[in-house]
Amino acid sequence: MPQIILASSSSYRKQLLERLKLDFSCISPDIDESPKPDETIQSLVDRLARQKAEAVALQHPDSWIIGSDQTASFAGSLIGKPGTPQAAEKQLQAFSGKSLTFYTSLCLLNQKEGFLQTELSTTLVRFRNLSSAEIQHYVAIDNPIDCAGSFKAESLGISLFDAVESEDPTALIGLPLIALCRLMRHAGIYP
Repeated sequence: MPQIILASSSSYRKQLLERLKLDFSCISPDIDESPKPDETIQSLVDRLARQKAEAVALQHPDSWIIGSDQTASFAGSLIGKPGTPQAAEKQLQAFSGKSLTFYTSLCLLNQKEGFLQTELSTTLVRFRNLSSAEIQHYVAIDNPIDCAGSFKAESLGISLFDAVESEDPTALIGLPLIALCRLMRHAGIYP
């Protein structure tokens, strides 16, 4: 099996990749994740996934590098990680009864083989109407301050939704495994 590296420091992505029972390591890429002027949300997430993989590939050109990035959009604006419980509560109050769109981009790269493929997964999350008490209770339990959208779909956050629309349920957590398996098969790697 070839050496596989996840270009990420995300514990969520690491846990997802472990589902495939692959031997891999994680290396945190050091890139600037700032949006460029007039860059669309989809272009931003595609660029960041690719740049993460490319940054790690500079030191590991023989390895298969997996890069991934995720952004969320609400009413046409980029939604970041809240950072504090108060900001998470404010985000969830704004999302109550409305929808968020998540864009998760994936890149599989091997510089030595000249292989670079990307794929974008889109997930629509429809929130149910949430009371202030529910929001406060949820944030206190799950502490989603490091998650775009202020929820953890793999945990209690799922209770905040009316529906989730996606071709790949793992994309919402940050690493679309269906797409990754497809890209790996194109590369001749069979998890």
